[in-house]
Amino acid sequence: MSNIREVARIAGVSVATVSRTLSHPDKVSEPSKKKVHEAIEKVNYRPNMLARNFRSARSYSIVVLVPDITNPFFAQVIRSIEKQAQKKGYSVLLGDTQDDNSREQDYIRLVETRLADGIIQLRPLSKSFTNPSKYHFPYLHLCSTESTPGPNIRVDNSAAFEHIIDYLISLRHKRIGLITGLANNPHTVDRLKGYKRALEKAGIEFDGALIAEGEYVIWSGVNAANELCKQSNRPTAIACMNDEMAIGAIQAVRTQGLRVPEDISITGFDDISYARYCDPPLTTISQPAEDMGTIAVDMLLRMINGEVLRDTQQVLPYDFVVRKSTGPVGD
Repeated sequence: MSNIREVARIAGVSVATVSRTLSHPDKVSEPSKKKVHEAIEKVNYRPNMLARNFRSARSYSIVVLVPDITNPFFAQVIRSIEKQAQKKGYSVLLGDTQDDNSREQDYIRLVETRLADGIIQLRPLSKSFTNPSKYHFPYLHLCSTESTPGPNIRVDNSAAFEHIIDYLISLRHKRIGLITGLANNPHTVDRLKGYKRALEKAGIEFDGALIAEGEYVIWSGVNAANELCKQSNRPTAIACMNDEMAIGAIQAVRTQGLRVPEDISITGFDDISYARYCDPPLTTISQPAEDMGTIAVDMLLRMINGEVLRDTQQVLPYDFVVRKSTGPVGD
């Protein structure tokens, strides 16, 4: 049976280098890693990971809790988390909690029983994590909001949504419809603040009749846009709190015999991959999904290694992407 010494001999490196390649690959140069992995394949070496984990008192796994695994934006973030965790020698356990606190508790027990070393939570706020001092294990919130307690990484949702509305107002839109998420979702709360702030700056009176509640999924965007389009004094623009609802809204508006953006401009939020390929391509806020995942893993591993974080909140920059779903009033 092959062993680590044989791998080291064939690769022409030390046993310690082989060990670091397996446990801390980010600390090994690319040429050395390549030699080690080629040697591992050549001799069919299979390391005893259970023994390694036992010696270090770690599982070398992290748990990622996602409230909706079908959400395309979360998929982008999870891919980045997986990529960075693999570089650091960690595996990722994915928990689809479906916004259910009891399901969250099941995954939390994996960390409490040392089957995982820490948690990245993609739900902006949950009853499981309202008290940061309750749990004595590393965890952080990703895609969080202003109200999220404990270590977290986010964009400024309020400022980003204000940016969208400012832009629509610059195109002479005054009746700007809004498709929200569920009212109790913290993302909804923050983005609604931005909507109201932009209207107030421009001297436009807030009109509750222009607000339609969605659920951050396509079909809810369809239903909400249909509701707004049936108004006798319909909006000239509709701002949606995520891209999925915006794509649904575009479909609903066109089904009503209206044109986007000539009759109604539409905006989204997230910049999922479909946003640039829908018809017309969607004007939206681009959240840095790749950076979010990478920073979250690095931040969590620092906590796992016992580092006390000085800055527990990171607000990342967003980009405003103008495409063809928006245009001036009357054009």
